[in-house]
Amino acid sequence: MCSLHRARGSVLVIFLLLHSATSFYLPGLAPVSFCEPGQAGKENEVPDCKSTIEVFVNRLDSVESVLPYEYTAFDFCAIDSEKRPSENLGQVLFGERIEPSPYKFEFKKKVDCKPVCTKSYNTNKPEDKAHLDFLKKGMLLNYQHHWIVDNMPVTWCYDVEDGQKFCNPGFPIGCYVTEAGRPKDACVVNSDFKDKDTFYVFNHVDITIHYHVVENEAAGARLVAAKMEPKSYKHTKVEAPDCTGGPMYLNNKFSGELKIGYTYSVQFVEDKHIRWASRWDYILESMPHTNIQWFSIMNSLVIVLFLSGMVAMIMLRTLHKDIARYNQMDSVEDAQEEFGWKLVHGDVFRPPRKGMLLSVFLGSGTQIFIMIFVTLFFACLGFLSPANRGALMTCAVVLWVLLGTPAGYVAARFYKSFGGEKWKTNVLLTCFLCPGVVFADFFVMNLILWGEGSSAAMPFGTLVAILALWFCISVPLTFIGAYFGFKKTGIEHPVRTNQIPRQIPEQSFYTRSLPGIVMGGILPFGCIFIQLFFILNSIWSHQMYYMFGFLFLVFIILVITCSEATILLCYFHLCAEDYHWQWRSFLTSGFTAVYFLVYAIHYFFSKLQITGLASTILYFGYTMIMALIFFLFTGTIGFFACFWFVTKIYSVVKVD
Repeated sequence: MCSLHRARGSVLVIFLLLHSATSFYLPGLAPVSFCEPGQAGKENEVPDCKSTIEVFVNRLDSVESVLPYEYTAFDFCAIDSEKRPSENLGQVLFGERIEPSPYKFEFKKKVDCKPVCTKSYNTNKPEDKAHLDFLKKGMLLNYQHHWIVDNMPVTWCYDVEDGQKFCNPGFPIGCYVTEAGRPKDACVVNSDFKDKDTFYVFNHVDITIHYHVVENEAAGARLVAAKMEPKSYKHTKVEAPDCTGGPMYLNNKFSGELKIGYTYSVQFVEDKHIRWASRWDYILESMPHTNIQWFSIMNSLVIVLFLSGMVAMIMLRTLHKDIARYNQMDSVEDAQEEFGWKLVHGDVFRPPRKGMLLSVFLGSGTQIFIMIFVTLFFACLGFLSPANRGALMTCAVVLWVLLGTPAGYVAARFYKSFGGEKWKTNVLLTCFLCPGVVFADFFVMNLILWGEGSSAAMPFGTLVAILALWFCISVPLTFIGAYFGFKKTGIEHPVRTNQIPRQIPEQSFYTRSLPGIVMGGILPFGCIFIQLFFILNSIWSHQMYYMFGFLFLVFIILVITCSEATILLCYFHLCAEDYHWQWRSFLTSGFTAVYFLVYAIHYFFSKLQITGLASTILYFGYTMIMALIFFLFTGTIGFFACFWFVTKIYSVVKVD
C-alpha cells in the first residue's frame, strides 16, 4: 500500500525542495551510458560510461495484504557491506526500502545459471522454521519482488486475454497448489506445478537486458528495458548448478533439512526501435484497462460538461429575470410584494452557528485545495512521473507545510466576518484540529505497521522530522497568516443585517437541508468515480498511475461541478426564504466525500482480495484520512462558490 501509509527544522524542508526542484528530468535520471568491460574511461573510446550493471531491490508487497515487507525479511540473498541508496520523504512515506543486491553483471556479458547464494533451513531450529514459515506465508499471499535496474523496473511480461501482453513491474516469490490440487496465482504458468498442498519457490530468474546504441554520439549504449522470467529449479548440485531438472518445491507439511539455491541468467539484446526517452512506454501501454480508461474518462467529461452547461444556463437566465424584475420595483406597493430570495436580504449575511468550526474547516480546506492544485500542475509538467520515485508525496507534504499562511489567513478573515473574537482559539484550532486528526489516525496505523514488522512503518526519526515540519514551520506560518487576517478590516457585505432574525417558513421536503445536501454530492462524484477507480488501483493494487493530464482536467471539472451544484441548491433555498446557506453550502459539496467513502467500501469488498484483520484496519484507517481530506477540499469549494454567488446577487439589486 504503500499508499498513503506513509503519508510521514528548515534544513529538511530546504533539502526536500531542492530534491523536487532539481527533478526536471528527474533527479538521478540523466541518461547513464554503459559499455563493455575494458572500454570505460579509454580516450577516444567511450568516456564516462559504466560497465557494471547493478540490480537494486525494493520492498515486497501483495494485493492480498496491505503490509509491505523489506527484501531481507524473507531471507533472500543479500549483501550487508554496501550502503543503501538514500530515500526522499515520499519514498519513506510510501514504505519503499531500496537496497543493493548481490545480483551484478557486466554489460553485454552473457551469464548462464550463475549461483548467487544458498539458503539452508532446518525445521528443528526455531529460527530456521520461522524463516521458512514466513517464506511460505509470502508465497501463499502472492508477495511480489520489485527489482530496479538503471532506475527502471525489472518487468515480467506475459500473455493475457485477446493476445495482449501485460508487463508487470514485479514478479512473485513463489506460488502454492492447494490441498484440492488447484494451482493459485503464478502456479498456473507451469504444468509441472501440480503436487497438492505444495509451495513452489521461484529461485531462478532469466534476465534480458535491452539496450539502444546511441548514434552520432560517443556515449556507448543506454538501457531501454529490463525483462525477466521467474523459474523454479531444484538444483541437484547447489555449488555448481546447471538449471535443469524439476521445480524447487516445498511441501506444506515438510520437516527436516532443506537447501534452496538461488541462481540467475543474463542475456543482452540490442533494440534499435526504443529510445531512452520512451523506455517506460512499453510498461504503461500494457497496463490493464488503458483503452477503457481513455474512453470512460472522455465519456464522463462530456456528460459533466453538458450538465454543467445546463446548470449555468438555467442559473443565468433565471437570475437575469429576477434581478431585472427587482430593479424595476419603484413604488412602496411593489416593494411590499417582494418575494423569493430578495426577502431575506436582511438575514443572508447573518453569522452562522458554529462559526469558529466553519472558519477552521475553510482554512484547512484552502490549504488542501492549493496543495492539490500545485501538485497536479507539477505532475502534468512531468516533474512527478512514476520514474521519479516518491516525488509526488514529497511535493504534497512540502506544499502542505508551506501553505500554513493561507490557511491561517482564510480562517481568521472569515472568523472575524462571523463576529468572532476568540482569535487565539481560532488560530490554534486551524493549526491543530484537522492536521491533528489526520496525524492521530496515521500514528495509530503506524503502530499497527510497527507491530506487524512491515517496511511501511515510519522510522522514529522520520516521525520526529514530520512533527518538526508541522510544529516548527507549518504552525508559525499559520500564525503569520492569521495575524494578517485579523489585522485586515472585516469583509464588507453588500447589504446590512437586521437585528431581529427573520422567521423561516416551513420548508417542503426538497428544500430541507438534508435532502439538498445528499443530492448535492451526486453530480460531483459522478465526474470523478472513474478516475477514482484507477487511483484506488494504483494505491491498493500497486499499479502505476501516470495519466496526470486527465486527472488535472477531472480536477478542474470537479471544481466547476461542485461550484455549480452548490450555487443551484443555494439559489433554491434562498428562494424558499431559508437564509442559512453557510454550513449548507459547505456540507453540500463536502457530501461528495461520503459517496467516496461508500465507493471505497464497495471497492474493498468487490475488487480487492485483502485478508487479515491488520490489513483491513489499515485499509479503512487510511481511507478515512483520504475521506476527511476530500471532505475539506470539496466543502471549501462549495462554500467559496456560494459566498461569491450570494455576494454577487445581493450587490446588484436595489435594497431600500
